[in-house]
Amino acid sequence: MDLSHQDIKFLPGVGPKKADLLAKELNIHSTEDLLHHYPYKYVDRSRFYYLHEISEEMPFIQVKGQIIRFEKVGEGHKQRLSAIFTDGQETIELVWFKGVKWVLEKYKTGITYVVFGKPSPFNGHFNLVHPEIELESQLPPPEQMGLQPYYNTTEKMKTNFLNSKAIQKIIYPLVKTIKSGIPETLPAYMLKKFALLNLTESLSNVHFPKNADLLNKARQRLKFEELFYIQLSILQQTKWRDQHFKGFIFNKIGYFFNTFFNQNLTFELTNAQKRVIREIRIDVGSGRQMNRLLQGDVGSGKTLVALMSMLMAVDNGFQACIMAPTEILATQHYASITQLLVNLELKVGLLTGSTKRKAREEIHEQLRNGKMDLLIGTHALIEDTVQFKNLGLVVIDEQHRFGVEQRSKLWKKNQNPPHILVMTATPIPRTLAMTLYGDLSISVIDELPPGRKPIQTFHYYQNKRQGLNQFITKQVDSGRQVYIVYPLIQESEKIDLQNLETGFEYIRDAFPHYKVSMVHGKMKAADKDFQMQKFIAGETQIMVATTVIEVGVNVPNASVMIIESAQRFGLSQLHQLRGRVGRGAEQSYCILLTDFKLGTESRKRMEIMVRTNDGFEISEADLKLRGPGDMDGTQQSGLPFDLKIANLAQDGKMLEIARRAAAEILDDDPQLEKLENKVMSVQLSRMKTNTLNWSVIS
Repeated sequence: MDLSHQDIKFLPGVGPKKADLLAKELNIHSTEDLLHHYPYKYVDRSRFYYLHEISEEMPFIQVKGQIIRFEKVGEGHKQRLSAIFTDGQETIELVWFKGVKWVLEKYKTGITYVVFGKPSPFNGHFNLVHPEIELESQLPPPEQMGLQPYYNTTEKMKTNFLNSKAIQKIIYPLVKTIKSGIPETLPAYMLKKFALLNLTESLSNVHFPKNADLLNKARQRLKFEELFYIQLSILQQTKWRDQHFKGFIFNKIGYFFNTFFNQNLTFELTNAQKRVIREIRIDVGSGRQMNRLLQGDVGSGKTLVALMSMLMAVDNGFQACIMAPTEILATQHYASITQLLVNLELKVGLLTGSTKRKAREEIHEQLRNGKMDLLIGTHALIEDTVQFKNLGLVVIDEQHRFGVEQRSKLWKKNQNPPHILVMTATPIPRTLAMTLYGDLSISVIDELPPGRKPIQTFHYYQNKRQGLNQFITKQVDSGRQVYIVYPLIQESEKIDLQNLETGFEYIRDAFPHYKVSMVHGKMKAADKDFQMQKFIAGETQIMVATTVIEVGVNVPNASVMIIESAQRFGLSQLHQLRGRVGRGAEQSYCILLTDFKLGTESRKRMEIMVRTNDGFEISEADLKLRGPGDMDGTQQSGLPFDLKIANLAQDGKMLEIARRAAAEILDDDPQLEKLENKVMSVQLSRMKTNTLNWSVIS
């Protein structure tokens, strides 16, 4: 039974209009897509409660009884309908704010109904708002109802009568028809080895589980399959790349590396930096093309490791480049690298959108004839006019800021792909790294250079502003600089910009003797850079900004980071912002300002930030609190595939088992040609029609 081509509009209860909605809102096109639209929660409908048992902690109740009377309150759009419902002993109020006419026509007094909903306390009593109501005669006995599935929908779907209940009614007959069996997607030996349910049983029980044990087994099977095929795809592509792309061999550590290490380096490398340089050295000397992810907190010395890797390339007759996400960061890299390379006869160029035409043409010429050794730049590096004579190493800084297609263009700057070193200051949890960057070797710099003092973090409520102003005055008077960051979230951009501007005016009035800069992403690039440069040069003492200062700005003299409405930021973003200070020898501080009213999750985020400076601990906590996706921003997307049931925050152990199983199979049968592995080959082919070849363009 091939479900992947069966159009859902022909299913009972769907039709063209609902099929179109499901496609547009949830990307559900086929019967198979619908079966893989898993419930996000289940509610136990196997028992009835009495009204006297209700408590506030209960997520739902199911009661049986009759409506005694209806009462209409208010007029027009403010009208609400209430019904007094009794189970024979006590009463409860059922409430509707819309669909009043429909409710009055559908439900009658004196008839036995089963009512289901979430109890809400109001004026000392409980009520049920917009409950589900069914005739008792139309429902199976409660012990057969078991666990009821709940499906994700959208507001548009709900207004078109496609709520969770409607999806359940569409999927129920479909699950009954698949009982005859659908083709298995895992080989028989794997089902046996890992004690997994078959696919038919798993899909049947994930939607309409007979009991909690079968639901758990169904979910385990479907999670394992999802993670297994992602890892199988990543590892197979990595093997393919290793076979097809031979890496340039940097077999000598020569004049530039040794001179830099012995004469220009005025401080001792940390043990973590030494370890990572050794790992890179092994990679670039192996004959395989290096694809390495370098993780390290802000200020851990990643750029120095990148520079020393680039010197290995130059010593072996190759050119190297660094691509940074912003002009300010590229310019900072250029300034620090040229300073580190003083007295070394190396040609270093800077190429950004602001580079003048004559200088640009000169850089292009020197790249082509091989006179330029190192190039530092922004997106300008990937333009077709930028041609290298012999590019051997590409360093990509803060790689999540670049699209996959942008990064892939750097591959084509040489006949053989250059070695790739990807750097990020956003610590990535291990499970996410294994999935997002499963085809990259991972290096971690997990210690800060000596002499750095840990940043002290405090959480204050808005009523502490007077004391905070005195603290700012003390810091600035002692020669330090201060960041004050406001949220700028897409969903409420207009209000956020008003808050930023109001905050800017307040800071100028509160500190009339200091100079204040303001920067946000809506400003023209030239104006933004001008304000940034003034702060970097120390001409302004306070920088009022949005998160545009999150990555890369290096101002060692800035010692205070104040984050307004800190509850509106994710943990990783708070940690990134905190990393803007603590870059000099002085004690630095991060102040998290919030309202008094904080949700449980927001309060946890503040507690974690105050407790630890460890980026990896923070990223793990962020993954657990927010789920996978874009770990550094507000958008909850960013995975190169769609996880429908597995959860990277909770299923780390299973991910490791799945990866190990995939690796063992590929070691034995790299092309999946054996008869027992054919089913996996078919599944991978189907996956690849839906996704890019991620490992080739990491």
